[in-house]
Amino acid sequence: MKRNRNVAISGIGQTNHRGHRPDVNQAELVWEAVTDALADARIDLKDIDCVVHGNMELFEGIHQPDMWHVLGSGAFCKSGIRVTTGGTTGITVASAADHLAASGLYDTVLAIGFEKQEEGQTTTGITAMADPLWGREIQTGAITGTTGLIWVNEFGERAEWAAAKTRVKAAKNACRNPKAHLRLQITEQDVMNSRLLAYPLRLLHMCPESNGVCALIYASEEQAKRYPRQPVWVKDHVTVHREDTFHRGPSARVEAQVKDGVHGDSSVEGLRAQPSTMEVAARQLFQRNGITDPLRQIDVFEMYDPSSWWEIDWACLFLGLERETVLKMIEKGDFEIEGSFPLNPSGGVVSTNPIGATALIRVAEAALQVRGDAGEHQVPKEVKTAMASGFGGTMWTVMHLLVREL
Repeated sequence: MKRNRNVAISGIGQTNHRGHRPDVNQAELVWEAVTDALADARIDLKDIDCVVHGNMELFEGIHQPDMWHVLGSGAFCKSGIRVTTGGTTGITVASAADHLAASGLYDTVLAIGFEKQEEGQTTTGITAMADPLWGREIQTGAITGTTGLIWVNEFGERAEWAAAKTRVKAAKNACRNPKAHLRLQITEQDVMNSRLLAYPLRLLHMCPESNGVCALIYASEEQAKRYPRQPVWVKDHVTVHREDTFHRGPSARVEAQVKDGVHGDSSVEGLRAQPSTMEVAARQLFQRNGITDPLRQIDVFEMYDPSSWWEIDWACLFLGLERETVLKMIEKGDFEIEGSFPLNPSGGVVSTNPIGATALIRVAEAALQVRGDAGEHQVPKEVKTAMASGFGGTMWTVMHLLVREL
């Protein structure tokens, strides 16, 4: 991606993400992350030129929350923009902040992702967004067993244990991360015995509803080199989305039926199995940055993983791996913090999910790994390149690539 000027992440802030925060209102919660980011960058609010704010406002039922949150964001009399793109909100905030700094419009931009879900009805909001007939596929929200069922049909109980092992990995990582919401001491058997939601999806496979805020400070190259913190450079980012609810498109099943002669060629003219937005985004990001072997060229990956089943499935899509390969990597522990390819060392979305902030947390945690400041959940190997992803409705995928050196 040709950039007008280079941009770095120069400050990283997060609240302690929790299931309940009745001690603060929304603006006060925002202020916790903003002050954390400013202190991390060792700069003052006066150094901020623009504020990008994002959350799913219908979840709390507050219209234009960025107006109220000025009391916590420090955006009074500053330029600003509000962003809402579903589950990808946080990483779209990051993309917007990067563009605003790279464009030359502003030198230092504050990016804020927020959600205080205890003050609203998130599941109701998700399931009520679509037409009950045309959008009936998403009437259960994020609770779906379809992906897991594909794996179980192919690999049987081995797949269920892989999903359980993946969830235990996330729990162990979250226990090392003081910012994480769910820090559970669980075993694979605990996951297998947890309440069934939609077979084979179980309660412990799923992400929680969290309250929390993440704030990042983006600075132009000139400013970043003046600031005391080691800069983490934004190398590139890619956004891909498709409205699958209305454009259901062809499927691999149709492809198989054409091959078997169930459908004639004319009945499915032009219909071919469409690649997922994860595959398209990864392909673009890798091609633009000369990445031919992501397992070797990327040191850590903070993936947006709404459930453990999606984490194992999307590892195939993002990294271009066969399912059998991913299963073997899980069984060998390759995705552990100490493994060959650490995946979600922060504990991931299944441990912490303040939706408007969730995808921004992926970028923040990736940046902490590059900077070597992740504390107990810092991966032991040297991290020079990190990747982060976000995911949301309409199959919206965003990927960010961060590097220590340009």
